[in-house]
Amino acid sequence: AWRPGHPQPLIVAANRDEFYARPSLPLAHWEDRPGLYAGRDLKAGGTWLGIGRNGRFAALTNIRNPQLAQGGPSRGELVAAFLHSQQTPAEYLQDLSRQAGDYAGFNLLVGDAQQLWHFNQQQGEARPLTEGVYGLSNADLDTAWPKLQRAKAALNDCLTEARSDDLLNLLGDSQAAADHELPDTGVGLALERLLSSIFIASPSYGTRASTALIVEADGRRQIAERRFGPAGVALGETRLTLD
Repeated sequence: AWRPGHPQPLIVAANRDEFYARPSLPLAHWEDRPGLYAGRDLKAGGTWLGIGRNGRFAALTNIRNPQLAQGGPSRGELVAAFLHSQQTPAEYLQDLSRQAGDYAGFNLLVGDAQQLWHFNQQQGEARPLTEGVYGLSNADLDTAWPKLQRAKAALNDCLTEARSDDLLNLLGDSQAAADHELPDTGVGLALERLLSSIFIASPSYGTRASTALIVEADGRRQIAERRFGPAGVALGETRLTLD
């Protein structure tokens, strides 16, 4: 939810889905990049969502399409690089657009205290977001997948006075979509079913971290992360409040 001028201008509820075997660190301050707070992927060194100085925020999702080229540089570094930079969102995405083809498919959200932008690597164009409630899964912004529609509706119910627990709880919704509602992204029916819920749990792949971010108009930020292991077992929680 992006609401400039509101007492809570930015509210984010986000799940990171990944193989459980991929090593990562919990939400924390990065000593090698002062002012950056995020979880960290230990395989490639980047992150999927984080906050930085001067109200900076960034988050990334992959695009689910087996026909797209895989490999390339770490997409998680795109989040960390923006959070650590001093470029405006527009400047950062303008530079990125010239090399976006080097990466596997991704969506990137970047913003600061004044603006929020979206970039889809397949579309190749950056755009500023106007006030509103948005959903981003593994297609384009607001692609109407069932879990995205459920999550947006649940987020709307939290907006009067957002609380971290409410955001984290909506991210724990494990209801799968009916087969006739499933998208066809080329991964087969069984996997489409598994991936159709907001919270994913299986022996090898699922929701690794749920993150709630609430930004206040005075710049204060609350960020909370719940972590999970195989079959959705809870592993721990981190909560930070930053000025």
